[in-house]
Amino acid sequence: MTPAIFGVAGAALTADERAFFRDADPAGYILFARNCETRDQLRALTDDLRAIHGRERTFVSIDQEGGRVARMKPPEWPRFPAGEEFDRLFALAPASAIEAARANAEAMGRELADVGITVDFHAPFDVRRPETDDVIGDRALGSEPKQVAALGRAVIDGLGRAGVVGCLKHMPGHGRATADSHKELPVVTAGEEELATDLAPFRTLNETPLGMSAHIVFTAWDAERPATLSPYVIEEIIRKRIGFDGLLLTDDIDMQALSGTAPERSEAALAAGCDITLNCWARMDDMVELAERNPSMPDQTRARYDRAIAHIGGAQTETDVRALLAKRDELLAFAGEAA
Repeated sequence: MTPAIFGVAGAALTADERAFFRDADPAGYILFARNCETRDQLRALTDDLRAIHGRERTFVSIDQEGGRVARMKPPEWPRFPAGEEFDRLFALAPASAIEAARANAEAMGRELADVGITVDFHAPFDVRRPETDDVIGDRALGSEPKQVAALGRAVIDGLGRAGVVGCLKHMPGHGRATADSHKELPVVTAGEEELATDLAPFRTLNETPLGMSAHIVFTAWDAERPATLSPYVIEEIIRKRIGFDGLLLTDDIDMQALSGTAPERSEAALAAGCDITLNCWARMDDMVELAERNPSMPDQTRARYDRAIAHIGGAQTETDVRALLAKRDELLAFAGEAA
């Protein structure tokens, strides 16, 4: 199995994609708005992905957070709010905010599961600060670590109730970045004591089976390499200090924070200690070369992978999506009335 998550170019698999995926046997797939047109179309696409290797549990992922990070969009799918809305409610009624976040995530997870998506790269556990770049911005669940952990736990739990695996991202924290890692390499110069605040939510949820790294340089730990490519940050900070022993994915290796070709970036990330690289843009030449450079998944990675996908389709409740959305809206309305 190739230790990579690959993108798909369009609304249906091409013959070349089907043949390549059959031979390369990637760890999974990631979908974007380009892949999400209608419910029937999307279900047919995910069924095709599952059929390639006939696995009951297939890693079919998406970034569906709500707000501006929504690949499945209205009117075909419901609108889901950004993290900031739960942050505002938490300031007034913490227990209500946690319950609203859980109900929202379960409803979101049910919409994903209905079209065959099994993994959601949600929630961001980044602690927001005044200088936080807008790439995080209203996606953040708050500026206080315990609050971020509490709301993040509710999101992971809500998705799990729908049988969808959530994700702990972006380790070791994106909140101090003042640049967008999609466009350039952020450099964080904070010291050890300050950075402990950023690590706290991840430490609280370190038993989450799936996590994602950040393309950010933390000069206190490695002044030369971003976390994704730093053996020190991955081993000493993410694995030991945070205590995360789940499946560690890179953020998208096509982001401009990294240099070199996508296959070169992938090879460097795996050598640094990431388990799997996320290659989103479905460029066939890149995917072929990446699979050639990283042809097999190490035993330790496979064990982490198996633990993560074992959570797909877990214990599910019988609550109706409409009831979950109504519950969320009733709770969030309190924050609107108080504003």
